[in-house]
Amino acid sequence: MLTGLHVPLVTPFTETGEVAVEAIDKLARHVLDQGAAGLVALGTTGEVAALTPAERARVIEVCVRVCAEREVPLTVGISGNDTRSTAVALKELPEGVSAALVTVPYFLRPSERGVVAHFEALAEETPVPLVIYHIPYRTGQAVSAATLRHLGGHPMIAGVKYAAGGIDQDAVDLLGDLPEGFEVLGGDDLFISPLLALGAAGGILASAHLATDRFAELVAAWRAGDVVRGRALGHRLARLSAALFAEPNPTVIKGVLHARGLIPTPDVRLPLLPASPGAVSQADVVAVHPGQ
Repeated sequence: MLTGLHVPLVTPFTETGEVAVEAIDKLARHVLDQGAAGLVALGTTGEVAALTPAERARVIEVCVRVCAEREVPLTVGISGNDTRSTAVALKELPEGVSAALVTVPYFLRPSERGVVAHFEALAEETPVPLVIYHIPYRTGQAVSAATLRHLGGHPMIAGVKYAAGGIDQDAVDLLGDLPEGFEVLGGDDLFISPLLALGAAGGILASAHLATDRFAELVAAWRAGDVVRGRALGHRLARLSAALFAEPNPTVIKGVLHARGLIPTPDVRLPLLPASPGAVSQADVVAVHPGQ
């Protein structure tokens, strides 16, 4: 389930500011047609914090239907920084969800013992496998390789989305000694190629809304041991990721998707603002021939 390329879908909006349900369906099918192995709904890229509960449910409904038809896994992001409310959200997930992406508790900054207790409590109650979302530059919470390795020993904790802002010593240590059945998915688009080279099973990559086939090929190249192809693709796709993240995620991505007719508007919800025309134009140019 946790191998290959998984695309964390943006949430497109209509000109009147509503969730564009038909565009979600269209975009989901598009990235799967281009080689994505699975989808992620309600991640950071999906502006989950700006959606109402009813809108979140609608997004999940569309993604469940598409993933069921295509027989691919759907991972759903679960927001919340306390254990009780997160457990409730997990239990409310509908049928058809394959896994839940659960962020390391943010703002509260518990000890690592608290992080362990949090995920172990969730693992005892969740109806689906958990993927730990390790992103310390958003959560303010560092988690060591030893802690992730310990949590990975639980049968209901399937993996980690690793987004530490680069390749650090913990990433090297973790990938050098993974628990059985526990996978690492790269979450920093710029550093996905070196993380795959170290043994990551795949990636959850917002950049892969564009050049999806090339990102899928990148994952496949490293997993097959094709160093020459993996290195070449990685360098070129890193330039695309840099362009797509030139302004806050997912503003540039939405701008390019709109310019290509894949979503009805480039709109985001406050406090995000739409990307500048220059950033969108530059990313669109880079995306024309990525990874060639």
